Amino acid sequence: MQFSDLGLDPIILNAVSGAGYTTATPVQQLSIPAAMKGGDLLVSSHTGSGKTAAFLLPSLQRLLTDSPSKSIGPRVLVLTPTRELALQVEKAAITYGSGLRRFRTACLVGGAPYGLQLKRLSQPVDVVVATPGRLIDHLERGKIDFSRIEVLVLDEADRMLDMGFVDDIQAIAKRCPTDRQTLLFSATLDGVVGNLARELTHNAERIEIEAVPHTESKIEQRLLYTDNMDHKQRLLDALLRDVDMTQAIVFAATKRSAEELSDMLADSGFASDSLHGDMQQSARNRSLQRLREGRTKVLVATDVAARGIDVAGISHVINFDLPRQAEDYVHRIGRTGRAGRTGIAVSFAGMREGGLVKNIERYTGNRIEVHTLPGLEPQQRPQSGGGRPAGNGRPRTGNGGNRSTGGFGEKRSFGGGERNHSAGGYGAPRNDGAPRAYGDRPPRGDNQDNRDRGARSDRPRSDAPPRGNRFDNAARGSFDKAPRTFAPREGNRIEPERAPRPDVDGNSVEYWKKRESEAKARPQARAYGDRPARNANPGAGRSYGSDNRGPGNAPARGGVRGRFKD
Repeated sequence: MQFSDLGLDPIILNAVSGAGYTTATPVQQLSIPAAMKGGDLLVSSHTGSGKTAAFLLPSLQRLLTDSPSKSIGPRVLVLTPTRELALQVEKAAITYGSGLRRFRTACLVGGAPYGLQLKRLSQPVDVVVATPGRLIDHLERGKIDFSRIEVLVLDEADRMLDMGFVDDIQAIAKRCPTDRQTLLFSATLDGVVGNLARELTHNAERIEIEAVPHTESKIEQRLLYTDNMDHKQRLLDALLRDVDMTQAIVFAATKRSAEELSDMLADSGFASDSLHGDMQQSARNRSLQRLREGRTKVLVATDVAARGIDVAGISHVINFDLPRQAEDYVHRIGRTGRAGRTGIAVSFAGMREGGLVKNIERYTGNRIEVHTLPGLEPQQRPQSGGGRPAGNGRPRTGNGGNRSTGGFGEKRSFGGGERNHSAGGYGAPRNDGAPRAYGDRPPRGDNQDNRDRGARSDRPRSDAPPRGNRFDNAARGSFDKAPRTFAPREGNRIEPERAPRPDVDGNSVEYWKKRESEAKARPQARAYGDRPARNANPGAGRSYGSDNRGPGNAPARGGVRGRFKD
């Protein structure tokens, strides 16, 4: 179907034809007429199917009519998961809206300076393409007005939810007018995406285009099994030195590994560069610009580059680390084979990553052919389902692999032996099937080892003297004393008996007279500082602050004497 058959305005058709597009893709054939009716849409389609034009063209069609609001805020708001995709969408909007009068766009992404973005927002703007995080920043600063929004587009909604933008998306949607049109595009419409779609849309029309790429795709997929990291790096070096390789994107799992791999390739003589989420937007733009100009031959990137990079010269996509999600694999390999060209997608898989390979094959519906490079064949044999490699690895069982003879993990008896009760195995079941009671083992005296050591049996011997007090038959000697008598136990202490004390009436006058007389009869205690002078009595202790000095002594000094002198 031609774009001219979709009911678009001639101004937009001229811009589309000027970009070199004449035939609409299946998702464009179904989405553009439905969106032009003004209702909400839920569209499921794979990457590279033309979703950008599917939501931009009908949105630009609405801009041909004047807005009833006099605000300078945007009329179309597009949310994307990554900065690169946002820049690509803005570029497409400028291309398709080149024939519109006074058409302005703004791209609000993280990592870019606020000054240029604030300058764009200070003027009337028609289309704003943004990532959720930076858009929330402008909203909290009060720098953007949503009162004029007519269309809200969620591009790659599943990816935004995977990146944790669900709260930001909900906050942004609440600030938009309720009578807006919502267009949600995603690779899948199930699970969390479906719940978000029901929350943000109203009586939405559902359009599903094949969720997997075409079987007759021009991308050749290959799988190389690797033994270890060193083997994987040697395979990568051999692939990048292939004469058929013009430009390649190497996908790594983490930002750190992307940086380290890019540095390693640069040290090996490759024109490499890295791309990940921690880079400033200006640095990311420079990396992409060098890739488009051909100055960068190898771009090492994380999944941030899996969507939004459209460089026709990329001949190879290498999955240095397999993606954890099968749909990410489809987006990765979609970076090659662009614009009708052929491409090669090579994936490295460890011996334990067979399960990830199976998930990818199940999702795409195609089997990935296993390849090897001459001289770099793997030394181990992979197992399906992600098991342990069946090569030179150490066997998990002991005694030749027979688990029944006490291999690793076997529940053996305490101290070895067969698992039966007769061998005294710790925790072994009884032969009669009944559970053994606590302390049900044979007595120590009946054990051969204990008899050899001369251990005392629980049964008394016939020639042994009867037990009793060990001092009964011994000479009493120093023990021949009268036994002490003890009072009954009080708690945990045993105290000897004491003579009873006479009753004393502490409130009687006689008692206190007796106490006074006893106090007078005792010598009086010397008061502080009443000691004699040191010269008068050399043997007496030092006096502190005493004025009672004998005649001829030095005059008394105030303060404390000793080491604290005046």
